[in-house]
Amino acid sequence: MAGETVRKTAKAGVDHSPSAVRTVLAEIEGLNALVAALQTSLRAAFDQAVEQILKIEGRVVVTGMGKSGHVARKVAATLASTGTPAFFLHPAEASHGDLGMITSGDVVLAFSWSGETPELGDVIHYCKRFGVTLMAVASGPDSALVTAASLAFVLPPAEEACPNRLAPTTSTTMQLAFGDALAMALLEARGFSARDFHAFHPGGRLGARLVTVGDLMGAGEAIPRVLETATIGEALAEIGAKAWYGGAAVVDLAGRLVGALTDGDLRRAWGKAGLASPVAGHMTRKPVSVPPGMLATEAIRLMNERERPFLLLFVCEEGRLVGAAHMHDFLRAGIG
Repeated sequence: MAGETVRKTAKAGVDHSPSAVRTVLAEIEGLNALVAALQTSLRAAFDQAVEQILKIEGRVVVTGMGKSGHVARKVAATLASTGTPAFFLHPAEASHGDLGMITSGDVVLAFSWSGETPELGDVIHYCKRFGVTLMAVASGPDSALVTAASLAFVLPPAEEACPNRLAPTTSTTMQLAFGDALAMALLEARGFSARDFHAFHPGGRLGARLVTVGDLMGAGEAIPRVLETATIGEALAEIGAKAWYGGAAVVDLAGRLVGALTDGDLRRAWGKAGLASPVAGHMTRKPVSVPPGMLATEAIRLMNERERPFLLLFVCEEGRLVGAAHMHDFLRAGIG
């Protein structure tokens, strides 16, 4: 009956892995063709696209219909999360008012494998009318979208992995890879760093992995520290006042880190030194220090992988003490 979903029961015990392998191999073939095109026929246009997007004052408006629309939505999300302001525009909704979301300072990036997607018609006409840059990603060199575009990327022909050559598989994989390539080229051109990435991904496990030592450290008066001329008694008072850290940094008059006095150092000094004894004779010289920009995950690995793991880490810039962090600071932030 028309409109009825076709359901067939698979035979038990059939090996379906050859189908999976054929699918992946077909998509790999498409990706290899894309790599070759990016090195030859698409190279100049790709460079031009990156330079144009870097210069715009607006955003990249990514659009597409059907499966290409799903790709476009993901590409927009990747661009936005890696330093290039972008959003997805549904072409059908565009014809009902959402065209107003496009400004003269934007670039429209349209995905359509055939290049003949009728729903993109109003987007194309709008870009032409108001002088908005239209970039097209399609496979039809003479298609309406490619012909109308200010800058066109004609992807190499590829066979769909679908045995009926109908379901978008290889084509959408190539479109998605192209979008990722563009996003990463823009990321590198902007010098977008892990810290920048964290600003857009503060939540979840990814956010925790991108936290820096500077985000967690105590600074200013919160740092437990004494001068190298201090006595054991003065150091005990400072450590007790800031007991969270379980130790204190020892600095010279210029604020440079010269040593550390930890609970272990105090235990070793017990019975051999009085309260008036100088700290310099009992401190650990040249303690481990890190810059504030180091990722917290790297710092905690450094603390754990030493021959003698330690809990208190000092943070320095050009030798000067700027912060302190305890193992508990990392664990409390979900890093460990």
